Amino acid sequence: MAKPSLPQGTRDFGPDVVRKRNYIFNTIKSVFELYGFQPLETPAMENLDTLMGKYGEEGDRLIFKILNNGLHKPENAAKARTDFEKLLEGKNVSGITEKALKYDLTIPFARYVAMNHGQLTFPFKRYQVQPVWRGDRPQRGRYREFYQCDADVVGSKSLLNEVELVNIYLHVFDKLGIRVEVRINNRKLLQALAELCGGAEKLTDITVAIDKLDKIGLEKVKAELTARGLTDAQVTIIENYLAVSDFSGDNEAILNQLNLLFDGNSAGKEGLEDITHILQHTSNLSYAGKVLIDPTLARGLNYYTGSIFEIKAADMVFGSIGGGGRYDDLTGLFGVPNIPGVGISFGVDRIYDVMEELKLFPAAIYIGTQVLFFNCGEKESNHAFNLMQQLRSNGTRCELFHEASKFDKQFKYAEKKNIPYIVIIGEKELNEGTCNVKKLNTGEQQTLRTEDLIQMDFSAL
Repeated sequence: MAKPSLPQGTRDFGPDVVRKRNYIFNTIKSVFELYGFQPLETPAMENLDTLMGKYGEEGDRLIFKILNNGLHKPENAAKARTDFEKLLEGKNVSGITEKALKYDLTIPFARYVAMNHGQLTFPFKRYQVQPVWRGDRPQRGRYREFYQCDADVVGSKSLLNEVELVNIYLHVFDKLGIRVEVRINNRKLLQALAELCGGAEKLTDITVAIDKLDKIGLEKVKAELTARGLTDAQVTIIENYLAVSDFSGDNEAILNQLNLLFDGNSAGKEGLEDITHILQHTSNLSYAGKVLIDPTLARGLNYYTGSIFEIKAADMVFGSIGGGGRYDDLTGLFGVPNIPGVGISFGVDRIYDVMEELKLFPAAIYIGTQVLFFNCGEKESNHAFNLMQQLRSNGTRCELFHEASKFDKQFKYAEKKNIPYIVIIGEKELNEGTCNVKKLNTGEQQTLRTEDLIQMDFSAL
């Protein structure tokens, strides 16, 4: 019999990990709600044509396609073999696959808005916390199944939305205790860069290459640009643009350099005005994070049209832990044009890794059960069970040990489950209407009347 295993790039989560992840989820959700966002969920799978062509050439290759039902039937075998050969050639064959696991939450959200725009109140502000799947190469901080936490506003072109989303980023990470850099750029600047290089049709080639800068370095980016058909002169223009990032951390100097580079270009001017507006309205925030212009930020997805964001942890070298941007005609992909939008995403798995590395999880989240009642026999445990139900009605998380055992075994159970309090009711305590309460981390012990036990606050560690 084969040894049980998991698909590569997926994970099981034990109780302690789930509690930590829920702490992150609940923190993010609470901030989303503070800013007026509503929850939404979409299916795990989408029709393949909903997803294909929305993420660029490389993104499309990472989409997990789902095989149609019935391919195993003998009468379908011959045609299936032919269709599989076409599939291996990179063609989409409806006889083999018509559905796929969702790659992100943004495209399914755009599909939802396109299908329901007649019933929605605009601007429509939604948040979504669900798993997504990508056929990526698993590595630290990168998985094939992972959760995203998104917040989007559709039906408004106001830059107030960008300012609010930056505030949400800083607010969430401030509550989690992570110092971050919110890096911003604008796709209009990249559009202007493409125009300086001879035409807007070069935008995708340029952004896909620039998006790899931090992974492969400048020389390999230049080589890729050349391989994509750009001339040496055009590559030099892009290199000069990327050199502006040498002023990292000095937003004013970067703005000055970009104004010189895009002087007279209308797209460049609009992009710089958008960036300046965001900086002006986030400069006095009390959060520890910083908002920085990053000219190298490209966000390789094709649907972005304006502001783009990426979040980096300030206290460790790590990949991005969040990102997003403006997409002013995403629903147009589904036949419903002119519904502008902007959104952000939190990379929960990477945020978890950062918090583990920096030891930022509060001690209280490790505690499930707060009180363990020792089992001291049938009469005593029946009495303890009644008390336990009263405590539960007051919101105290408690349990009764499953059998009458030696105290040593019951103590070890409490210690292994990180239960902070134990309650012991033996024959003497049962007759006197009392109980012994022990706080395990300090050894402090007291005898209480049962009516006082019911009123006790067990949240203090």
